[in-house]
Amino acid sequence: MSDMVKITVNGAQMQASKGSLLIDKLLDENIHIPHFCYHQALGKDGNCRMCMVEIEGQKRPQIACDTPIKEGMCVRTKGENIEKVRRDILELQLINHPIDCPTCDQAGECKLQDYYMESGFYESRVSVDNKTKHRKRVDLGSNVMLDEERCVLCTRCVRFCKDITKTSELGVIDRTDHSTIGIFPGRPLSNPYAMNVVDLCPVGALTSKDFRFKQRVWFLETFDAICNGCAKGCNISVDHRKEKYKDDQIHRFRPRANKEVNGWFMCDEGRLSYDNENKNRFETPLLNKESSNLSNTITNMFKEISTKKDILFVLSPNLSYEEMQNIKNLAEKLNANTSGYSPETYDEDFADDYLRVSDKTANRASFKELNISEDKKDFNEQLEKSELVIIIDNKYFEEKAELLKDKKVISMFSHNCLTISHSNIAIPIASFYEKSGTYMNISGIKQKVISKMNKNNPMETITTIIEHLKSMIEKGTL
Repeated sequence: MSDMVKITVNGAQMQASKGSLLIDKLLDENIHIPHFCYHQALGKDGNCRMCMVEIEGQKRPQIACDTPIKEGMCVRTKGENIEKVRRDILELQLINHPIDCPTCDQAGECKLQDYYMESGFYESRVSVDNKTKHRKRVDLGSNVMLDEERCVLCTRCVRFCKDITKTSELGVIDRTDHSTIGIFPGRPLSNPYAMNVVDLCPVGALTSKDFRFKQRVWFLETFDAICNGCAKGCNISVDHRKEKYKDDQIHRFRPRANKEVNGWFMCDEGRLSYDNENKNRFETPLLNKESSNLSNTITNMFKEISTKKDILFVLSPNLSYEEMQNIKNLAEKLNANTSGYSPETYDEDFADDYLRVSDKTANRASFKELNISEDKKDFNEQLEKSELVIIIDNKYFEEKAELLKDKKVISMFSHNCLTISHSNIAIPIASFYEKSGTYMNISGIKQKVISKMNKNNPMETITTIIEHLKSMIEKGTL
C-alpha cells in the first residue's frame, strides 16, 4: 500500500497516495479540471495542456496529468490567473475548429463545447485563413467515422489501439497544423473493441456510423445496466427514448466505468447488441398456436401444472437471480424439477484475454448459488420422464424440437423463436432491459439492474407471472 500524504486543494485538506498523479485525485474527488488528452485508462500524455493548475512554490502553472503528489502540496484549480491560462490554451484550440455545433453529432457530449461555454469568450480575437485541407466523413472501419477538421489531436484513440488492444491501427500523420489521425495503408480499424475510440474522443472527430444522426443526445434518457452478451457483465449506460405515440426504444449502449469488472470499455459486439432488444419481439400470448390474452394463458398454465405430475422447468442463464429463485420456489411447491442446461450458450471462439469470455450469458453463476443443476445426464433423465416442460427463455430446443415430442410444452420468451411454435402455451415476457434484477458475473460479483424503460404495453415479468400462479395455487387445490 502506498504512503498517504496530506494535500490542500482549493483550500480543502485531503489525503492522497504519495507519487500518484494529481489529476487522478482531482477526478476522483469530482473536482472540475478541464482536459482532453488525459484518460485514467490510458495514462498521461501531456499534449493538450488544458489541465493547468497553480501549485504553491512553483514559478509557473503545472499540468495536473504529469504532476506527482507530494506531502503538503497546495493546489489551486480556480482563480483569475489559472483560469486565464486555460482560456488562452482553449482559444488556440478553437482557432481552426469549425463552428458546426448545430450539425455535429457530438453536440451535447462535447468537452470542447462545454469548456467553450464555460470560458466566456464568444467572439474570436484571431482571424486566420484555414489553409489546411482536412477531410470529412473518413471511414476508418469498424463503424467509426472521422471528421479531421474537428480533431484536437488528443491522441486518445491512437493510444487506445497501441496500449489497450495492441493492434496499432491508428497513428498521427503529417506535422504541425497539417497533422491528422489516420489509418495505415491497407490496415483499417479492425479489432473487437474498435468503437471505444468514439467514447474516448472528447470532441466530434470520431463518431459511430451506427448512431450517427439518429438521435440528439439531449432527447435521450439513460439508466445503468450490464451487458448480457457474456458472463463478464460489463457495466453499460442504456440510452433510450420514448417518442410520442411510440414505444420506448433503446438507441445505443455505452460502456460505464467499473474498475472491478470492465474498467472503462466494452466490446463492439456487446455495444451493438442493443438492436436485438428492438427487433422480433414476441408480443401476443398463444394458446394452442392461436392468439389469446395473458389472463387466459396463465389460467391454462395453472390447469396444466395442477394436473401434471412430472414437470420440468428449463431455465435460461440470462434470467435474474430473483427470477431463478422465484421459479425454484414454485417448482418446489409442485415437486417439479429444475434445470439450467444450456450448452449452446458457450462459444470458445468469442473469448479473448481481455473482456470477452466464452460463456455468453449474464447470470450462469447464480445457478450454482441456487443449486440449479446444469448436468447433462440429470437433464436428459428429467426430460425423458416429464409430462410437462416449462421453458423459460432457454434456447436449447431451437434445433432439438424432437425432444419435445409427445409432451405438453409451456414457453415464455421475450423474442420470437422456433420453440414458441412447438409450445401448447406461449407467454410473452419482459426482455432483459425491461426488467430489474440482480446478476452475478463470472468473477462472482453481484450487480443490480434497475430498468427505467417505459413501454405503452409493458410485458409481464416472469416474477409477476409466478406470483399470479402462486396466488392461484394458494386459492385452489393441487
